[in-house]
Amino acid sequence: MSIVTKTGDKGMTGLFGGRRVSKADARLHAYGTVDELNAILGIVLSEDELPVKLRHDLRSTQRLLFTVGADLATPLESRAQIQRIVPAHTAEIEEWIAALESTLPALTRFILPSGSRVGSQLHHARTVCRRAERWIVALGEQEEANPEVQVYLNRLGDYLFLAAREANRHRGAKEEEV
Repeated sequence: MSIVTKTGDKGMTGLFGGRRVSKADARLHAYGTVDELNAILGIVLSEDELPVKLRHDLRSTQRLLFTVGADLATPLESRAQIQRIVPAHTAEIEEWIAALESTLPALTRFILPSGSRVGSQLHHARTVCRRAERWIVALGEQEEANPEVQVYLNRLGDYLFLAAREANRHRGAKEEEV
């Protein structure tokens, strides 16, 4: 079977459950941005200099981002049976955050999104995560969506900031304060 269906040629696409919407819909921006974030994490994971613990956590995150995408692509009123993002997913990231915060030096000023190559890529991932979060807020203003997805991505953005700092520390890259 070909991936070419031609069903989206006129700017519409299907959601899980069958409803068709514009490709400019906030829902598509939200899960499309999550897909972009996942691709950036793939670039991060291709780097040899990534610490082992971050590699493990980011690979796990990549897999869960498929669940985020499916959650966003499936309206709550749909009868489609899919896995949804739940508080336990967010709690796991909060554990990762606590572990990183316990080892990283406290910040007293803003830092530039820079440092090592992988640290900079993680800062890029963080900004895309924040954009996905904004699209989910926009979606929620238009129709009901799983509120835990927004919480999860908010926490993931926090984690990616700390992961960038950890990657920079691992490489000996100095954080430049503003």
